[in-house]
Amino acid sequence: MNMMPGIETVPPPTHPASEFLAYEMECRSTLKPLLARLLDMAQSAGWNRRTAATALMFLAAHHVSAASREFDENRVPAEGRPRHDSGAIAPMSENSEMGGC
Repeated sequence: MNMMPGIETVPPPTHPASEFLAYEMECRSTLKPLLARLLDMAQSAGWNRRTAATALMFLAAHHVSAASREFDENRVPAEGRPRHDSGAIAPMSENSEMGGC
């Protein structure tokens, strides 16, 4: 397993995912020092800390968006999705009824 220097393993949650607020708060408090360390590492390597934080926000949002689209595509039957002019089924988009805001 490849580990970044200075980043240890992440401990497992103690709250079940069904306890959403406690689960999410625990995740945030667990990841907060790891994120701070990652930003320290980026800054030490010569990156602007704010730029690195913005890049992480972009990557996190992209990850959530991609996971959401994948979930929606698995939920919405193909016959319910729009088709291209060629007749091919279009993938779910962020602007579609079920995919995003």
